Amino acid sequence: MKQKISFTLNRETVTVTANGTDSLLTVLREYLDLTGTKFGCGQGECGACTVLIDNKAIRSCMVAVEDVAGAAIISIEGMSENGSLHPIQKAFITHDSMQCGFCTPGMIMNAYGLLLRNPKPSRTEIINGMEENLCRCGSYNRILDAIATAAQEMSKKPKL
Repeated sequence: MKQKISFTLNRETVTVTANGTDSLLTVLREYLDLTGTKFGCGQGECGACTVLIDNKAIRSCMVAVEDVAGAAIISIEGMSENGSLHPIQKAFITHDSMQCGFCTPGMIMNAYGLLLRNPKPSRTEIINGMEENLCRCGSYNRILDAIATAAQEMSKKPKL
């Protein structure tokens, strides 16, 4: 049954009319036309659909939209602010951390969640934090380097 569900998405309140059991991924892509979050496996295994829900990296394919009512969600489209890329996005570009780019939004969102939990992770902590996001192109070392660079850049900026 369709219902109205409201939540904050990329710092703006949105209300959608959807089946409460529709996945958040479906709502983002099909109802809100935010296609940066990718459908990979549909089983929460690959990480392509990762978004932040209340600052935690979550697989959006595994979350019913009714379960995010009132939550604060950030998708890849919400990472940049005022036309400026987020330090994680900049680091991914600097380190050429993507080949096909399909996994990149999920990687960036998972990395952001990691850096919110642990602003100065060791390389081992980055590896452990990212091990459940899959990259079929095998850009893992460049992704790890990008996250380490982003951690350094993010620690330089004052928190609002």
